[in-house]
Amino acid sequence: MQPNPKTVPVEAPKAPRRFVFVLLDNFTLVSFSAAVDSLRIANRMSGLTLYEWKLAGEPEDGRVSCSAGAVFQTDMGLDELNRDDTLVICGGADVQRATTKRLLNWLRREARRGLKIGGLCTAAYVMARAGLLDGKRATTHWENHDSFIEEFDEVELTKSVFVVDGARMTTAGGTSSIDLFLKIIADEHGEKLANAVADQLIYSSIRTDQDTQRLSVPTRIGVRHPKLSQVIQMMEANIEEPISPSVLARDVGMSTRQLERLFRRYLNRSPKRYYMELRLQKARNLLMQTDMTVINVALACGFASPSHFSKCYRAHYNTTPYRERGAQAARLSV
Repeated sequence: MQPNPKTVPVEAPKAPRRFVFVLLDNFTLVSFSAAVDSLRIANRMSGLTLYEWKLAGEPEDGRVSCSAGAVFQTDMGLDELNRDDTLVICGGADVQRATTKRLLNWLRREARRGLKIGGLCTAAYVMARAGLLDGKRATTHWENHDSFIEEFDEVELTKSVFVVDGARMTTAGGTSSIDLFLKIIADEHGEKLANAVADQLIYSSIRTDQDTQRLSVPTRIGVRHPKLSQVIQMMEANIEEPISPSVLARDVGMSTRQLERLFRRYLNRSPKRYYMELRLQKARNLLMQTDMTVINVALACGFASPSHFSKCYRAHYNTTPYRERGAQAARLSV
């Protein structure tokens, strides 16, 4: 190991803690690399081999591609692991397709043997399908939040950047892997080492499990107006049963006309139009990520009539919900 003049003194472990990263097809590279590099830097900054890791995958040739196209050679297949290993599933795009029966059965077996199991990015879906998150708190990437809630009502899904619930860990994707692994390092070897790792990563704002993953409404829309932000938050929280503009206006202490002017000025659309776009965006996520019928998707997004839903969807996305579902099925079958 390369010597480091700024070594952080920590007590040497009896044996390194080993992580086994399970790479799913189309896994998200940044989530995986952020986790591994946090462990690597912890070793470097301590001057000790605190952590070791192996890459596992399902393909027989041991080659797994990430969503950026890079190909990784795994060290092992879905083999029986050591009882003190920590298994980390690396999810990404098309996680449903990557969730095979063989993978699920392997995860259930390893869970019964008492292993700690984590999921990065969309891998909470795999864990939930295997029944590993029943009755537990978890998180997943915000883009998959709606579809996850519809499919797994036995899981308490949060919007946190990461969640640790007993022997189960989940992250929201992206750089949230850093936050989770900094917590692991701090818990096992102290805050000083975790802070040194963060400094090496140029990671100046360490988040906890109390932090949410998405940007605030003002940051996302590029407008800092408290009443506008409040109305948008109300819209996002009430997709299945939309609230009328008059009620939204009343609840923030303004007239309907004032609300109309506020949306026109800052977002160049009416409140009704903006609300419709939010509902259609959720509908598209559900069509792409779940097996829900088009009728149930319509109901989940506040459309009482399937024909009205189809008309609005076509006007916004230039295709029908049925064609969207068919195109997604064709992409997954390739």
